[in-house]
Amino acid sequence: MPARWAALVALGVAVGAFSACDRTSDGVPVPADVAVPATSTPSTRAIPTPQTTLTEPGIVSTTRTPVPAGEITCEAPDPPPVGVVAKVDDPAAPTITVALPEGWSTSAGDGDVGAKLQGPEGLSATVTIARTQLDPAEAFEKYVNDAMARSSVSSVSVLPAELCGYSGQKLLGMWSDAAGHGVEFGDRIAHIWTNTNNYLVAVHVEGPADSVEPMSSPLMADFTVVLP
Repeated sequence: MPARWAALVALGVAVGAFSACDRTSDGVPVPADVAVPATSTPSTRAIPTPQTTLTEPGIVSTTRTPVPAGEITCEAPDPPPVGVVAKVDDPAAPTITVALPEGWSTSAGDGDVGAKLQGPEGLSATVTIARTQLDPAEAFEKYVNDAMARSSVSSVSVLPAELCGYSGQKLLGMWSDAAGHGVEFGDRIAHIWTNTNNYLVAVHVEGPADSVEPMSSPLMADFTVVLP
């Protein structure tokens, strides 16, 4: 096991180990300073706000305070030079802006996928914005279980990664097929309430094993959230 895997397993909570963009969701990159819709004097605040950290990694108790339409409830502390706006057809869904890493391109998403990104050396990423009836702990557990089920040989480690008061996690995992071809992946997931519905937002990065460090990708950084 490479050193970085061992460290993550030690720091995180291992939940499995080798078992069995304005309709710029078209993925068009935009400069960070115009990546999200805002009024002339936008108000940025973390809604909902964390109350008590619970036992599951990254799960926080939240208060559901009504938020005006177009409110920026989470703004990346270190905005990237270029951002990609991910938006789905659901009018109640949040709009998400993530970093566009250098050397990457984008393409249109569809369904719950708000943006697709393509990188060098077999790297790729998606931003998914999906409505969920599950609470944060249940939604995250289902996401991890679905990830594990994609391959008969898989592993995943979980780290807490709250986002502006929203429950959140970072995942580092690996899939391997019978021929020994491996894929390493990283996910930044968050459970976001938009006044009326809950959404599971997932930024997923993957690439050939031993050629990618998912956790070091700018896509794993905090992303911007704007409510509809």
